[in-house]
Amino acid sequence: MKNQLPVVALTVVVLATMGIAGQSQSSSIQGAWRAVEVTLTGPGARTITNPGATLTVVSGKHYARVEEQSESPRPVLADVSKASADELRAAWGPFVGEAGSYELTGDMLTTRPVVAKNPAAMAAGAYSVYRCKVDGNTLTLTTLRNQNGPVANPTTIKLARVE
Repeated sequence: MKNQLPVVALTVVVLATMGIAGQSQSSSIQGAWRAVEVTLTGPGARTITNPGATLTVVSGKHYARVEEQSESPRPVLADVSKASADELRAAWGPFVGEAGSYELTGDMLTTRPVVAKNPAAMAAGAYSVYRCKVDGNTLTLTTLRNQNGPVANPTTIKLARVE
């Protein structure tokens, strides 16, 4: 979709945890988060300071996330059974849903989706690796690589704790 933001893969990074026993809530990424800023590099480079609605919940070794990746409101469909393909794409295309497991080693987070709106994210061997940093109630994530190799134009996303 032309209005989609490449937040999909990056928000998965939120799924990691620094769950060390006795660690304070502000230094752990377990909990609920929302994206507050997305920085894109490469062609069309820009910073989006008001990304669409997002929610990522992290617990134990698993995560779940939903995102609206559109820079404008998605249309409400009066009757889905009568909607055109373009209307369906405009309403549902920018919506992302995903859940899976993750591993955190140092500041490197590896995510492995188990279920996702995008079937390619669930392909055998699919994974994403991100660099992550927690600073109080802010989590910063940067895409590094996936099963296809290094990410040519890394995206950085800042998330704020919502609980």
